[in-house]
Amino acid sequence: MKKLVSLLVAAVFAVSSGAALAMSHAGAKPADKKDEMKKDAKKGDKKAAKKKAAKKDEKKDEMKK
Repeated sequence: MKKLVSLLVAAVFAVSSGAALAMSHAGAKPADKKDEMKKDAKKGDKKAAKKKAAKKDEKKDEMKK
């Protein structure tokens, strides 16, 4: 019974260590960087919307002429 418990403890330790090692090498990013990426995406969307609106205004001006 003692051998079984020690075997289970060793297996859990090995799996958890392997998972931690894999996550550190996989390039897992902290939540802060993800939030920054979302903010950048929103800014990009706003810029794209402004460009589209400007193009529409230019087309309307051209059609009026």
